[in-house]
Amino acid sequence: MEFRTRDYAAEEASSSLPRSPTDDHPLLLRPSSNQVSNQIHLHRLIDLSASNHIVRIWIKDCKAQGDFLVLGESVPGRRVDVVELKRNDFDDPLRRQTANEKDLVADVQGAAHISKRGLFSYYYDPHISQKEWGSFKTSLMQKFPASKMVSVSSISGVIIKSAKANEKSSTKVHIEELNDPQKFTEGEVKVISWLEFVERLRELKDEIRHAWGADDRVTSLKLSIKVAKLLMDTSVSEFYPTLFFLVTDVMDMLGDMITSKVVMSAPMPKKPVITGFAKLAPYMNFFHECHFVAWWAISYLELAILHCSRFLNDQPFDSLHRLTMMMRGLADPLASAYCRVYMARCAMRLRQYDIGYLITCFRDFKIILSNIILEKDSKSGDSLEKRKQLIGLMEPAIGWIMKCVFKGPFQHYLDSDILWCALPIELRRQIEDILMEFGLGTTPSDLCGNLKCISIVVHHLIEELPAEIVCSHVLEIIKLIEGSNDISFDQYLNFRLLGFKLYEVRPEGELLDAIIGKVLQVINDYDDLDSYLKVADAYFDIVLQGHMDSYLAMILDNISRRTCGRDINENELSSLQSIFIKLLAQHNDLDDLFVLKHFVEILDVLRGNTRDVVNMHILRKATRNACICEPAMIQFLFETSQALHDGIDISNMRDDHQQAVRLIIHFVEKVDYGAALERHLTFLLECRGAFGRIKDLKEALVHCSNCLAVKAIKDANKHSGFVKSCIAFSEVTIPSVPANMMQMNLYIETAEVALLAGLVSHADGLVDSAVSCLRDLFQADGSQVTVDINGIILLMQRLFSLLVALPGNPERGAVHIPKSIISFCDAQPWITPRMRTKFFCSVVTLSAALSQEKLSYHVNNEEVPGNDLIFFGDPSYYQELMSISRSVLEKLVDNIQLEKHSVARGNIALEACNCILSSFKASDETLLLCSKLIGIAKSCSNPSDKYLRSTINVFDKYSSALSKNLPVISI
Repeated sequence: MEFRTRDYAAEEASSSLPRSPTDDHPLLLRPSSNQVSNQIHLHRLIDLSASNHIVRIWIKDCKAQGDFLVLGESVPGRRVDVVELKRNDFDDPLRRQTANEKDLVADVQGAAHISKRGLFSYYYDPHISQKEWGSFKTSLMQKFPASKMVSVSSISGVIIKSAKANEKSSTKVHIEELNDPQKFTEGEVKVISWLEFVERLRELKDEIRHAWGADDRVTSLKLSIKVAKLLMDTSVSEFYPTLFFLVTDVMDMLGDMITSKVVMSAPMPKKPVITGFAKLAPYMNFFHECHFVAWWAISYLELAILHCSRFLNDQPFDSLHRLTMMMRGLADPLASAYCRVYMARCAMRLRQYDIGYLITCFRDFKIILSNIILEKDSKSGDSLEKRKQLIGLMEPAIGWIMKCVFKGPFQHYLDSDILWCALPIELRRQIEDILMEFGLGTTPSDLCGNLKCISIVVHHLIEELPAEIVCSHVLEIIKLIEGSNDISFDQYLNFRLLGFKLYEVRPEGELLDAIIGKVLQVINDYDDLDSYLKVADAYFDIVLQGHMDSYLAMILDNISRRTCGRDINENELSSLQSIFIKLLAQHNDLDDLFVLKHFVEILDVLRGNTRDVVNMHILRKATRNACICEPAMIQFLFETSQALHDGIDISNMRDDHQQAVRLIIHFVEKVDYGAALERHLTFLLECRGAFGRIKDLKEALVHCSNCLAVKAIKDANKHSGFVKSCIAFSEVTIPSVPANMMQMNLYIETAEVALLAGLVSHADGLVDSAVSCLRDLFQADGSQVTVDINGIILLMQRLFSLLVALPGNPERGAVHIPKSIISFCDAQPWITPRMRTKFFCSVVTLSAALSQEKLSYHVNNEEVPGNDLIFFGDPSYYQELMSISRSVLEKLVDNIQLEKHSVARGNIALEACNCILSSFKASDETLLLCSKLIGIAKSCSNPSDKYLRSTINVFDKYSSALSKNLPVISI
């Protein structure tokens, strides 16, 4: 057996493909000629006119035709800004297909119908309406959860069952109470559990359904009136929203039963007044006879069957206006508000209705809210907190009705995706009339009343208006907010909401300057830091993106002045966190932030989790650059990382903590002191002490130290003492790395650096440490080994690659390290046959490489000789290499046979065969061994396997080199 002689240069030249320079990247996609010729440009023109209306005109530039198509109206004398937008070739399959603009206009015109009163009525999908009502119900019941115990007054006596009442049927008791209400009004307030209240109401609902199924219509209606009377009880105001939905569920059930009965017995007539009245007359007559009980309870029942009104007349809106006027008789503000909510909900079930009655509701709200706001605290009157609580309970009702007001016209405007200027004139007038009702008229004479003085109404107005309409009326809205500083809703929240709306459209030019200037002028008078920060945060993106440096300086100055010398609560910290994150997102360079006045001063105010979040954003921004070179910036980021490190709980590594650890490691890796290598090594020492709890950082520190050593090696002026310091730093740091495999990898890496520097003794010691790590890993119990087998194999191959260039020790032998690895590898039964075969093949390959007269590679250092020079002409060296190769080859076949999986057994047999064919010259011994390995592979693999066929072809060429007539293996 004899090693093959290799000419590595000739083999590389024969295996390399011819190369030629190219101007373009081979994977670069080139656009086709058709794509270039069909490129379409869109120009968007936005005009903010003097009347604050947005007129949008889109010009479509078709290069192939050379013409222009203008949609909209020409408006002379208006300033126009042109922004060029290129078409995106990406086609979103979920994007709505754009139709012809004329079709869009026709759709909008078909959706709007003018009634005799000149108001628009709109069609609504009842399924969508029901879904919105369900969402509103869920959100409201979550906002006002019912307590465990509920106080029930005499009005709600239908829920309380006395001992005497239990002797009679519940239905008879309820009828007696309805016929003689005075008898049941005496008594005190009782307290029952919430679950008991719901259970009693459910029983009552079942009684109504059972009576209706038994054709006892009168009893069902009387019991329904008793349920509706529950809404007269507002003594427990926090429970009222939940009570409202429980009762209206019963009303809806009754309305559905009546509607089903009427529709089944009398289909929809052509003349509803004549044909359908006979079917509804019994119910309507009963309603009129029951007015002595509670007229507004009857109103709830009338609303429940409102969608049956088409049987009585062809103008169901008349009933809405009549009921709206009747509701003015409700003295209780809470009951009045939610009664109007139910009216709006029932009106949506008509599918087609106008919004005139809703405008009337808001005029009534103005009077009700004004009385609550202007009421003075006294012994007989409610306190300020109770009045705020009452308005808070009414707030969802105001929001729901506001949504109903704007759902019609604006929903058609938004859903059609049509331009404002292309809307039908009648629809635009309708929208403008609605805006005028809320104080957003085109001229001062158009302003309607003093509705703008109610802050809660202004809030929901801004919330429901489309962003473009808000932008066109922004100065008027600011005046509304200024004039609505009352207890119903905090003024700063309206300014905040306005800022979020404006961010969607981002006004520009003089209008933007006027908006920001006016808002900052108002909030500068705020003494409360939280209010100021919330408003400033809402407009901060607009200020930053508009490059309004003067306003930015003003905001930071006011924040600094307000935060100086005072404790910051959690809400204020949250707003400051948002402001800092926006600042960091807008600026690409941290240096631009440090020149801002008060930036660092305000940053020092942050604490706790808020400071950690901001610090993480700072590190993320800093580490995006190629490197961090400035000493002042490095020191600041070091302190930032140290503060972040102190807040990390190593025992509970949540996702945010893991992210913080990664950012600190990334920062350490990005630091570069340039030529000041000693200062950089000192920085690494400081990091090892400051971030001692981060175990993963130790690996990064070793990598950085080795990089510094390589820089010093390349710099001829650097003394070898610095390189030794870097290697010593790595040697001291590596043992603190938790994983043995990572330690082994770092030892090998540091040994490579030491060998490059000519420190052979240091390299020998580091290699021994790497082998010790491998020995510790192998000597562990096999059941406890959870390391990556492939990772161990790769590390072993990397170690053997280093041994090719590492000068051998004549005293210990040239291959003492492979021998030691084989010895303790054979002693571990848990090592798989595949891993052991990989080790054996690596030893054979290493021995073949070391046996060459000229090694495949050397250390790039003239002071480090290779083994081909150290052991030149030494026969014992060659014999030692052959001896270790023979020892592993003797075990190779038996070890492969131990592999249980046939496919894996065939693959490692072929791998071992190729290793032998490439390492040794053809001989009887090697041919016999390769024949056995190929036989194993043929028994385990498919005959058409490409790896098997390729190996056999190589073996045939290998065997043909012998002069002996040996059989050729074929398939």
